[in-house]
Amino acid sequence: MKRILFIAAALFSVAASAGNKASEVTTPAADSRVTYIARTAVSEDGSVSFDWSNSTIRVAFRGDFLKMKVSDTRKNWYNVWIDKTPGVEADKVITTFGKDSTVTVAENLGKGNHFITIQKRTEGEQGTTTVHSFTTQGELLRAEPLKERMIEVVGDSYTCGYGSENSVSTDRFSPATENVNKAYEAIIARYFDADLMTIAHSGMGVSRNYNEEHKDAIKGYHMSERYNQTFDENREVTWDASKSDWKPAITIIYLGANDFSVSLQPHKGRFIAKYHKLLREIKANYGEDHPILCCASKSDENLFNYVREAALGSGMKNVHYSAIFPKVDLDDDRELGADMHPNYKAHKKIAHVFIPYVATLAGWELTGRPIE
Repeated sequence: MKRILFIAAALFSVAASAGNKASEVTTPAADSRVTYIARTAVSEDGSVSFDWSNSTIRVAFRGDFLKMKVSDTRKNWYNVWIDKTPGVEADKVITTFGKDSTVTVAENLGKGNHFITIQKRTEGEQGTTTVHSFTTQGELLRAEPLKERMIEVVGDSYTCGYGSENSVSTDRFSPATENVNKAYEAIIARYFDADLMTIAHSGMGVSRNYNEEHKDAIKGYHMSERYNQTFDENREVTWDASKSDWKPAITIIYLGANDFSVSLQPHKGRFIAKYHKLLREIKANYGEDHPILCCASKSDENLFNYVREAALGSGMKNVHYSAIFPKVDLDDDRELGADMHPNYKAHKKIAHVFIPYVATLAGWELTGRPIE
């Protein structure tokens, strides 16, 4: 009798296992129920590729878990939020690397409907991610679509969140502590409950990249050449704004620190000409009335004059300027992370400076939300 019961239990266990396996549903990454806040390229097999900082995926589904089949050209870090609006701290951090790997995004969620947000916290030079498919215990549901409010930001390592999780300025860069979610633009987006697209690359300048004269530096390839790319790290694939649902209410440009790097100063005429090229590209994407806020970092007092002249002399509608000033808006002793970059404390201050400008130019009311 015991032997019969044992065999029956074993058969039940196999059947249950087969039933659970059978209930798994694998869906191509390009399924229309998935929302991407990113510049993406879709392959014939339904895979979706992207690499810019802050590229974000929203997935909703029924069931106990979510798995993602993914490939990556290098190694990237992602923030994950489960069944909640994304905040400052993620519920978990996952990494993507290798070819055709399966990443468990969430598990042991229990029955019912769930929604998950996956945000790329590292920048494009850390690798291009290709999501092949999602596997769930039940069918995918329609994820939250693009929000009514959208913000686009164009920048450099500050905007990438380089060193945002460090608290000591002598720390060296590590992809593990680069977190765009703690950069100023993510703080601004949270304050206004807006979706965010970040077009940023560390070391990038308007007319001169970081230490461009060095033999290993990126030469003659500045943000105005990179801005209209689908991928940060691929010059061949152009992004077509006219075919995208991405329609930001404002674009913020926060560039120039690298132009003035290593105690050198770029030629003003060339800087302004390249700045105007970038402005024209943004206007071509979103229309001549689209508001653009041109911001100067605290890196050099002359930078503010360059940015102001570029904005005032552009001859374009709705172009404005602002700045973060040295020794006034930021405290260098307590608010610098890796390699002298702003940490999260500093990024909150930067957001405080820019939020009133965004409210005015986008036509949004200031909210009672904390700036965090």
